[in-house]
Amino acid sequence: MSSRTDKDAIRLNIKRALEYLGKQRRIHGISFDEIGATFKGNHQLDPEWLLSSAGDVVLARKDVGTSYHLAVVVDDADQQVTHVTRGEDIFDFTQVHRLLQELLELPVPMWNHHRIISDSAGRRLAKRDHARSLRTYRASGCDPGSILAIIQDCL
Repeated sequence: MSSRTDKDAIRLNIKRALEYLGKQRRIHGISFDEIGATFKGNHQLDPEWLLSSAGDVVLARKDVGTSYHLAVVVDDADQQVTHVTRGEDIFDFTQVHRLLQELLELPVPMWNHHRIISDSAGRRLAKRDHARSLRTYRASGCDPGSILAIIQDCL
């Protein structure tokens, strides 16, 4: 028996997931609706992209209880989210989210992938990059109109 390391992960075997849905006759017609301007329209699941680009997606690791992909899908369903807004940098991974929703028989929201908002130095404003949060702006005295003006200056 081999020992496990901190790098061990539970992954979704994309090929087996697609085969399972194919046997269930649920693979055809899996799609999602994008209401954002950049990718507007209905997008069909692309099994070839999932196999070649997404690969076997990490669902959990020993050092992290769950992955982003699994967490957002389950959280959105649990919170009865009907419209999801995320950055355009993860548009392609909506296919992974949609696949997980289908496998877990979860509701399907609408999506809006927006342009990435950057600061004056061109750095994206994201939590993972330690950008100031709305809470920080509000605590420093910014009113909603001022925050909107900051965002509009970035567009």
